[in-house]
Amino acid sequence: MTMKQTKIVLIDDHKLFREGVKRILEFEPSFKVVAEGEDGYVATSLVKEHQPDVVLMDINMPQLNGVQATADLVKHFPDLKVIILSIHDDESYVTHVLKTGAQGYLLKEMDSDSLIEAIKVVREGGSYLHPKVTHNLVKEYRRLAGESVHGTGVAEPNINCRKPLHLLTSRECEVLQLLTDGKSNRAVAETLYISEKTVKNHVSNILQKMNVNDRTQAVVSAIRKGWVEVHL
Repeated sequence: MTMKQTKIVLIDDHKLFREGVKRILEFEPSFKVVAEGEDGYVATSLVKEHQPDVVLMDINMPQLNGVQATADLVKHFPDLKVIILSIHDDESYVTHVLKTGAQGYLLKEMDSDSLIEAIKVVREGGSYLHPKVTHNLVKEYRRLAGESVHGTGVAEPNINCRKPLHLLTSRECEVLQLLTDGKSNRAVAETLYISEKTVKNHVSNILQKMNVNDRTQAVVSAIRKGWVEVHL
């Protein structure tokens, strides 16, 4: 049975970086880089020509940046999945890009295994944010929630952390807390002295039990329900 490959277009103005990413992706048999370009302007023509499943795109490029290019691509190719590659972990960049329709936001410092995992998640219809980005979004969410409460003249409530043992196992609760702390799968594995494969299984179980699509939704939901502690 022939494996269906995920066709990828890579857009980044640094050729050396493109070559490095392409080399990483070539180690994954289910991936195929069908085209690459150096600017947002060429992205539309490359997508039209090669009809990829996923576009990996830098956010800072001359001429047309990744945010504008993503908006154009999503408008003309609604089934296309776009993942942003960036050096910026500021939540303002992230929220802006996600509003344009990107399904993923990765930091260029991430390891190769996480890059491959992110592409697979997005390809299957999920979304993927770099763990550090998720943590920053959580911090901003808490800050804005606090300002909103203070603005009403009501004291900010304390969130009493209560583990959802009615839904998750003790180990899954530990994993959920570490995801809230911004840990990657590898970091979770190192913290709990378990394998990355086991961590991935735990994460999948958490998402299924919480009825959410990705780890970001799981973290935000857990915060709202008081299931985790938020360390600012």
